[in-house]
Amino acid sequence: MAAEQDVEVEDELAKAQRTLRDMKSKISAQSKKNFMLERDVRFLDSRIALLIQNRMALDEQNEVASHLEEHDDDNDDHYPDDRKMQQYGNLFFLLQSEPRHIATLCRLVSLSEIDTLLQTVMFTLYGNQYESREEHLLLTMFQNVLAAQFETTSEFTSLLRANTPVSRMMTTYTRRGPGQSYLKSVLSDKINDLIEQKNLNLQINPLKVQEEIIERSEMENGVSRMVKSASAEEAAAEPEVKALIEPRLRTLIDIANSFLSTIIHSLDQVPYGIRWICKQIRSLTKRKYPDASEYAISSLIGGFFFLRFVNPAIVTPQAYMLVEGNPSNHARTTLTLIAKMLQNLANKPTYAKEAYMIPTNPFVEHNKARINKFLNDLCEVGDFYESLEMDQYMALSKKDIMISITPNEIYNTQALLQQHIDILAAKDTDHLRILVTEVGPAPPQVPRKDNKPIELPLFSRWEMPIQDLTTTLMSENNITQNDILYMEAKAIFVQLIRSLPHLLARQPLNLQRIAETAGTANDAQLVRKGIKVKEMLRELEEAGVTDRRDGYRLLVEEITQEMQHLGDLKVKVMEEMHSLESVYQTIQDHNNYLKSQLESYKAYLQNVRIQSGGGDKSNKKQVGIGVQVTEGKVKQKTGKTHMQGPVKYTHQQLEREGIIAETEVPEYRRSNIFLTISSPIPGTFIISLHYKGRDKPILEIDLKLDDLLEKQQDNVQLLDLEYIKLNVSKTLQLLTKTFMSKNK
Repeated sequence: MAAEQDVEVEDELAKAQRTLRDMKSKISAQSKKNFMLERDVRFLDSRIALLIQNRMALDEQNEVASHLEEHDDDNDDHYPDDRKMQQYGNLFFLLQSEPRHIATLCRLVSLSEIDTLLQTVMFTLYGNQYESREEHLLLTMFQNVLAAQFETTSEFTSLLRANTPVSRMMTTYTRRGPGQSYLKSVLSDKINDLIEQKNLNLQINPLKVQEEIIERSEMENGVSRMVKSASAEEAAAEPEVKALIEPRLRTLIDIANSFLSTIIHSLDQVPYGIRWICKQIRSLTKRKYPDASEYAISSLIGGFFFLRFVNPAIVTPQAYMLVEGNPSNHARTTLTLIAKMLQNLANKPTYAKEAYMIPTNPFVEHNKARINKFLNDLCEVGDFYESLEMDQYMALSKKDIMISITPNEIYNTQALLQQHIDILAAKDTDHLRILVTEVGPAPPQVPRKDNKPIELPLFSRWEMPIQDLTTTLMSENNITQNDILYMEAKAIFVQLIRSLPHLLARQPLNLQRIAETAGTANDAQLVRKGIKVKEMLRELEEAGVTDRRDGYRLLVEEITQEMQHLGDLKVKVMEEMHSLESVYQTIQDHNNYLKSQLESYKAYLQNVRIQSGGGDKSNKKQVGIGVQVTEGKVKQKTGKTHMQGPVKYTHQQLEREGIIAETEVPEYRRSNIFLTISSPIPGTFIISLHYKGRDKPILEIDLKLDDLLEKQQDNVQLLDLEYIKLNVSKTLQLLTKTFMSKNK
């Protein structure tokens, strides 16, 4: 209790805790921004592919453009008025503190609606990812959703497998700060070690291994004796294929065992919420399917933990910012095979889906007992209902519960509530129905540029009187008035010692002396506390709770233990701070990557719209690279004076930043090599490779933005410039950063 009350104490622990809270708040806010950006990038990925193929109509181009509009800071017309803000504050307090309503709503909405609702639920309504009340309320909502899923699913085998709103919720939950922190700390080093072994080829699909042998033979001898097999079985029977696969298989199983051991040993690092969801899956399965075997129950837990949480990060580590850049083809194959092996192990199948995975079955058989124990150990966490009950009471007495929410999140949630109100709150007297009726019909969605976050204060319409709070706590938890007095006295003594740390030097603690020292200090707050706690000691002695003759032994012991705990806590706070700084940096890096991706799309789309006559040409913000606006009309810049660039980069600079991925330039000559990039017309770039002292470039290529985007769509990693190879994604980032920023 005293550990939480650091508001009036200014020691090192209090400062560290405050810094930690600020960092957690920043991570929560940044996670939400990334979730929103990821949605935009997912939408644009598919649309840009159509644009590249010239298969998108003008109205669709305008729809894509709306996803790229910037926020306008000048327009406040879309803000709700004070009366509406109060109504929304009441409504969202009720939704936050009674999770059953959101749980029901998540089951009622369609798959197309779930992402927007999840954004509001996971990153706004319960957006403070490290605050116990919000986290516990969110988990209570999960319990409701899971219980309903178990009730309505008739087939055991289809439980939690399909792509439903519930499965999407579970995946989104794992993308919050604590989940990302776990993945980075546990998997990042393992995956990076694997990726650094650039020549490690562990392909075990017989047909693909056979292709490798044929290609190598044709390169060396001009012809191959081996003929391509019609089936994997035939290819696997070839002695050369078998000879290549066997050692690869042994290495692959060793690496998979290493990954598994790392995950199993990370049990204590798995976020509480993810373990608690595993616990609910086990509990619900046992109740609904009492005859289900231990292995069957474990497979459901493994379906969530591996399929929804761990494996996506192994297969696409770059999307989770666990690695820099994209893994090579060999590394990507190995990571995919490891994920398949872990999934097969977690699912406990009697056979592998792909025939070529059958030889990995010894890994499954050997580790069945280990994984079963781990998945059951995941479930061994305590419940939070009692602490949540206390948090809920405290929330009723607080006046500073705020959420940062956009108008469109409010209006979208409002529209969904109105659509399903007869199921959510059937009676006229239901609180939810009263609030939804009062707030009225949902306004239309505002343009993206007007959709700025609002700080919305939350408070209960049906507030419990504060004076009832202590009485309720006492009656429901068998706490007496003396218990409350004892806890408060202990908390004040801890605060006094933290403010006057020299008092801790003399052991055992003399509580009377501590109270007197504080009561005669130069600080008015300390004086007030010293006088108050001295009076409390007298009251506790009169009530027979403590005794001056034994030096208040029990109270002294508890205060000493609390101070030791706070010392340990400071170390833990500093460790957690260090860990979260790394997580925050990762989330920031991911945010920068997503922004650069949107900039690339923006550049391409603007050029397409100008060339096809679409878009608002009077708006300078919407024109493309190298385009100027004169008297409301778009003009292509002409002549050398209007060309953008050339911008000069050294070979070392581009190599250091990962833009040059591979080079054939000898090391002793690299200091004499430089590149220039210019943009003569929108979406076109000229890249020239120069050698110091020579007038003409060694090499010059004309590069189109849509060619680069197409390569990225097709997952082509490198752009071959004969002497050097450029990383496609990082080259795109460089071009958009260098040439787009000049038009902002």
